[in-house]
Amino acid sequence: MVCSACPINAAEQGYGINSWVKFPGGKTYLFRLTLADKNGTPYSLQSPQEFLSQKAIDRRKRQGLSVDSTDLPLPPAYLNRISSTAGVEVLCVSKWNKTVLVRVKDPSKIKPLVALPFVVKSQKVFTSPDSIKKSDRSLYHEDLEKWDGDIDDEYGMSAQNIDLINGRMLHRWGFRGKGMTIAVFDGGFMNVDRIPAMHGIRIAGTRDFVAFKSHSIYEEHDHGTKVLSTMAVNQPGVFVGTAPDATYWLIRAEDTSTESLAEEDYWAASAEFADSVGVDIISSSLGFQDFDDKTTDHQYSELDGRHALISRTASLLASKGIVHVNSAGNEGMGTWKKINFPADASDILAVGAVNPKRKNATFSSVGPSEDGRVKPDIMALGSPASVISGRGAANSDMGTSFAAPTISGMVACLWQSVPKATAFEVMDAIRRSGDNYSTPNNVFGYGIPDFEKAYHILTKVVGK
Repeated sequence: MVCSACPINAAEQGYGINSWVKFPGGKTYLFRLTLADKNGTPYSLQSPQEFLSQKAIDRRKRQGLSVDSTDLPLPPAYLNRISSTAGVEVLCVSKWNKTVLVRVKDPSKIKPLVALPFVVKSQKVFTSPDSIKKSDRSLYHEDLEKWDGDIDDEYGMSAQNIDLINGRMLHRWGFRGKGMTIAVFDGGFMNVDRIPAMHGIRIAGTRDFVAFKSHSIYEEHDHGTKVLSTMAVNQPGVFVGTAPDATYWLIRAEDTSTESLAEEDYWAASAEFADSVGVDIISSSLGFQDFDDKTTDHQYSELDGRHALISRTASLLASKGIVHVNSAGNEGMGTWKKINFPADASDILAVGAVNPKRKNATFSSVGPSEDGRVKPDIMALGSPASVISGRGAANSDMGTSFAAPTISGMVACLWQSVPKATAFEVMDAIRRSGDNYSTPNNVFGYGIPDFEKAYHILTKVVGK
């Protein structure tokens, strides 16, 4: 689900009035197949250029990381055998988890797949509803107007976002994310292609990993628009994001019309794609724990960074040389209370929300993980944070969704300043810069980071 703590009306969200439509394609079922092995794959660890971009290979070499067996693509023979089965369509795969997501109209079509010698498990992860709400593009403002005319600052209304984590100094030193690539995972990026304030964003490309493809990710929910704005917009005097010079991949990994375990498959495929094209940072303001099919809901006992497919995937990212930043979740006032998946993952930065007075937002999800690790990792402004909506309006919104990308942008700036650092070293320096580092707890984690301090910690460890 997209992490939005305080739902507001459709016009304010930035998308058109919703109407109910029949589910596209009629009744559909998605199954996750788990494979036993990768026997027979024609790919080799000695030739990673066949399945990874040079940028991805260079990122690993720079950090002293090896390509390993998890990186090998699934055997084409296995995939061909599955896709050649009548009534079965392969949607996406995860080479790290050895899983294949397939679509069928008739659940009985799965039986011959389960009988295949290389398939060890089959799990139904999605059953289509009869109808869904459809959203249309909204109108948007041609000009970006700040909501507070008294703001006289280079950063305009976004000043609090960056000041709370002491990020201005890195910008003043010339570190604004140049040369760094951030993949943004979300449910849609309404009007990013049309809003004038976003025309200067360096967009490397877009991808849609949701089974039921959108005509355009720019016609979907504007949650991703708001998330992207906190990092990428560069409108001096009105709104400046935390990494305005970075390059961005915009990836649709969330189906906002339904909630199902299949979205973890979309997310895993997105992560592996992001790795393959060489991104440095993944910013994901998505989190899951309950679904339309209540029998598939996650449990507290699963919050160990290993049980859920999405969390297992996230826990691998640092070993591939990627810093993953994820919203902690907005369940603090609900019945669940705790962090969502994949905020429970190991070796990531799960970000909770605070208000301008540095107090925790009551909606911000708490930890620790089920195996006792400190969660959330750090905190940033999210109650409220400044954003630009899909209508092109600069305003404020609530949620850990906006605390996380604010951090993601500053990670890009910090890493640009100390390019020799590894993903593990970058995250460690950020945690150590937190104002609660000496006494971490399950509400604030290691606290609010200070990025100038993180820079000095990092340079002392690895040099400039």
